[in-house]
Parts: sequence; C-alpha cells; structure tokens
Amino acid sequence: MVDSRENLLDAAVDHIARVGAAQSLRAVAAAIGTSHRMLIYHFGSKEGLLTEVAREVERRQRGVLDHVDPELPPEEAARAFWRHLTDESLRHNEKLFFQLYGQALGGTPGTAEFLDGVIADWLAPLEALLARSGVPEEDRAAQARLGLAVARGLLLDLVTTGDQKAVDVAMERFLALQADPDR
Repeated sequence: MVDSRENLLDAAVDHIARVGAAQSLRAVAAAIGTSHRMLIYHFGSKEGLLTEVAREVERRQRGVLDHVDPELPPEEAARAFWRHLTDESLRHNEKLFFQLYGQALGGTPGTAEFLDGVIADWLAPLEALLARSGVPEEDRAAQARLGLAVARGLLLDLVTTGDQKAVDVAMERFLALQADPDR
C-alpha cells in the first residue's frame, strides 16, 4: 500500500466501518498495512485520524444526496436517504461520529476540528435536495436544519438502543408531519 494520506484515510474509513474505532493507533496501522508513525505523520494523533475518518464519512454521506432521484416527492427522497443512513454497514461510523462530537464539545485535544462544518456543511446540500423536490425557498433553511436535527437525534437513538424499528417508526411520523403539518 502506498502511504499517501488519501490512501491511508480510505483504508482507515473501511477498517473502522468493519470493526469500530475502539482500538489503539498501532492496531489500526497494522490492520491497514502501515505504521503508527505514518498515521501520526499524516493525522497528528489517533484523535486526528478519527476526526478525519468521521469527516470523510460525512462527506461521502452528503454525496449520496446528489444521487437521490429528483423526481421523488420530498417524503420519498427523505425516506431513501434515511434507509442509507441507517444501513448496518454505517453503524460503527455513526458511533464514531457521536463519540467525536462529545469529545470535541468537551475540549478533547485533537478533536476540535471535528466541529468545523458539522452543521453548516449539511445545510446547503439538504436545501438543494429540498429545492429539487419543490419545497418553497422560504421554507428550505428551516426544513433542512430541522431534518438534520431529527435525523441525528434518531441516529443517536439507534446507536444507543439498537432499536431500528422504533427509530424507523419515529422517522415515518416526522415525515408524515412534514408532508401534512395538520396531522
């Protein structure tokens, strides 16, 4: 394996998605075919590596929004994206996201950068999806923020409880309220 930052990050994303982040930097390095020194060189620390892994996963998830069928009604587009977010293959990455969020808010060294764009980077792509789905411009910013907050809250519920059925029911209720606020 070439020890470029990009290749190491891709390998770390894949590895953590499979086994989680509860391991030493040396263990991660060995699993992805490099040395812990190379990871420190490129990412500064274990926290720096994990922050970049979580940010890359978030970037990839935002990219999924670009491929949601623009012909789908807003409720169906949201449902399709929700199915993507709750796929079991993302569970370790979601746990990492919430772990880093808490650490960054608590001031853990090497994690502060995680908060850069953690909200703002999602708003424009969500608003674009809402625009493609015909949501009026004056409603997009609030709906994007609300949708992000609800999705993150339900994802936190999912990684905490593992109750896929309950979070799906809650998301369906939210989508129904969005489609018909008088319900």
